[in-house]
Amino acid sequence: MERKHNTELTSNARTLRKNMTKEEKHLWYDFLKTYPVRFLRQKVIDNYIVDFYCHSARMIIELDGSQHYEEKGLLKDKVRTEKIEQRNLTVIRIPNNEVNKNFEGVCQYIDIAVKESLRQSSTYTSRESPSQLR
Repeated sequence: MERKHNTELTSNARTLRKNMTKEEKHLWYDFLKTYPVRFLRQKVIDNYIVDFYCHSARMIIELDGSQHYEEKGLLKDKVRTEKIEQRNLTVIRIPNNEVNKNFEGVCQYIDIAVKESLRQSSTYTSRESPSQLR
């Protein structure tokens, strides 16, 4: 059976959960932890540890610091995003400064994205159900 992630990264993910950035803590404790759709933090997917993962919405939220906007960081993130999206997951990237300056807007953006993803998922499922009955 193929593993969905690199089990060697599990201890690294645990360490990252204990040492979240200021922005990750803010988003987690002030929004995602009590959000009605379950999110996990520092989840291992393939050979990566993603900041936040929502299974039911098939969504990943990545908070990006300034290093993500340098040439090397942009290329690395592009490859990482493409690899993760091959698993039919949506990656949302949010700059740290947006979490700091526009927290309410970030939360609204995430809420809309999650609801849209869940709506598309249920529409797809409901469209498929009648054909499965035949």
